[in-house]
Amino acid sequence: MASNNDFPIVFEQLKKILSPYAEKLTLTTDTPKAYSIDGPYSEKWKKQLFFASTVTKKNYVSFYLMPVYMYPELLQDISPDLKKRMQGKSCFNFKKVEPELFNELAKLTQKGAEKFKQENY
Repeated sequence: MASNNDFPIVFEQLKKILSPYAEKLTLTTDTPKAYSIDGPYSEKWKKQLFFASTVTKKNYVSFYLMPVYMYPELLQDISPDLKKRMQGKSCFNFKKVEPELFNELAKLTQKGAEKFKQENY
């Protein structure tokens, strides 16, 4: 069973999924326990849109991906194992490094970024 000692490694792996998007979007938080990226300003919503983040919490490391909340159809093809990690509509929780699920999450993040771009966000 994974311990909280694994959380820094889990956090760094999830951060690696997000870091490529910091170049085109806006990095808003980069600390040892939180990494967050906002999308561009939206004329439709009259504010800058949250894109994604990863945060180390007491019992797990969370990965938030707003595009799956805005566009639930992005979740149609996710695996049952990744679905089990979901809490709410846009949060995935992990206690240990899970390469297959992290690869799937990276692809889902890419689809979310493409959807943001397609929608001119």
